[in-house]
Amino acid sequence: MAEIHYNPATKSLEVSLRVFSDDLETALSKENKRTLKVEDNATIDPFIKQYLSRHFVLADTKNAKKSINWVGKEITVDVTWLYFEIPVTEELNGLKINNTLLFESFDDQVNIVNVIYKSQKKTYLFKSDQTTQTIEL
Repeated sequence: MAEIHYNPATKSLEVSLRVFSDDLETALSKENKRTLKVEDNATIDPFIKQYLSRHFVLADTKNAKKSINWVGKEITVDVTWLYFEIPVTEELNGLKINNTLLFESFDDQVNIVNVIYKSQKKTYLFKSDQTTQTIEL
């Protein structure tokens, strides 16, 4: 599950992404053809950022991909929280989210993204047959 909050001071979307640690390790290991562990703080962050840039993509109305600014992560017993920001200069309406996180590892994967902008909140579901959603607030 991901939550996206718009920060008007920084003109960026602040993303908090909750993922089960073992699922993230499975996806990262599969994509990189080597065993990766989220606890390996010295080496794991670049792999996570690369994975996010491929599987959690925000694009503008002209389909130009937005860059991800990695903030960090928090690891609990079973869950890893991933934090990153995406700079935006335009209105949120019309921006497209492509979310294929964990789809390569789980056929029945469903991803939930909550977009929170001012006083509005909208929830988007992503499945293997619907990987892209357009933000409409």
